[in-house]
Amino acid sequence: MTTFSAVITTGIYCRPGCGARPNAENVRTFELAAAAEAAGFRACLRCRPYRIAGDLPWDAPELVCQAVQLIIAGELDIGSEADLGARLGLSARHLRRLFHEHLGLTPDQLARSRRAHFARRLLDDTDLTIADIAFASGFGSLRQFNRAMQEVFRDSPQLLRQRRRKADRLVADGGLTMRLPHVSGYDWPQAVKTLATRAIPGVESVEDGVYRRTITLDGGPGLLEIRDGGSDHLLLQAHLPYWEGLIHVVDRVRLMLGLDGTAPRAWAPFEAGVADLLRRDGGDTRARMGELVRAHGPARPGLGHGLTHAFPDAETLAAAADPVIGAFAKAVAAGDIHLND
Repeated sequence: MTTFSAVITTGIYCRPGCGARPNAENVRTFELAAAAEAAGFRACLRCRPYRIAGDLPWDAPELVCQAVQLIIAGELDIGSEADLGARLGLSARHLRRLFHEHLGLTPDQLARSRRAHFARRLLDDTDLTIADIAFASGFGSLRQFNRAMQEVFRDSPQLLRQRRRKADRLVADGGLTMRLPHVSGYDWPQAVKTLATRAIPGVESVEDGVYRRTITLDGGPGLLEIRDGGSDHLLLQAHLPYWEGLIHVVDRVRLMLGLDGTAPRAWAPFEAGVADLLRRDGGDTRARMGELVRAHGPARPGLGHGLTHAFPDAETLAAAADPVIGAFAKAVAAGDIHLND
């Protein structure tokens, strides 16, 4: 469990291992960086706590964990706390009470901190414009973005960009490269082995410790490449048709790889559902997934590394697949089956 230390006399909070040595009586501890911010503390400029992965308290109730996952999926980017509560069968007031009790902040404060931290990492790692970073991080406007960065980091995005360290900037031969912080002890070599055993032929590949997969983003083609980056992070190189909503792509990568201490999962629930149906039917599931992709997936020529297609969407498989897969895909496309991560 990561514990953040906040110093009452300076108003600054730090990550574990920071060189600061305050008097113990002046220190408050928080299990979430967002909770320290909600209490009025700002991030340390030396240890930069926004650059590490945090995790939920071990005793947080299931409803709170479900709400956090919905926030990560972008529920509060387009809806309100009342909408989030309704999805969980709670009033907004009861949801806020649960968050205050177990996390020390409101759902809106968690969502704001999450977007701001993601934006700060993009300011450090990339040369994206301020406007691109705002929309890549899930903010609805530049005004909202500037206000949130002032509230969380006490400075404008322009000044934060100017203060990045020389070694922060990641340069890539094409695409956009950024760091993916992970929990202590994360085992990338083991993760690579797991990814290789379940990789969908034509859609995913693992070569020399690098995982690659094709994705479709609102109808446009995309490619993701992930490799080891160091003791506390992986490196993601993304080739996308646009950067708006990048935070949701990165969050899906984090869920797929289990970077926050959770169990790894499939890239998308629909893919997992199709694989489960094929598994029940017997035979080589990976091979049959590959056949499905070659027959119905959109072609992605010229990528190399064995990548040839993207996984077909529900609408496509509803019309073109075998009866069992087709019935499942039709129900998903019609909204009769709701898939959640």
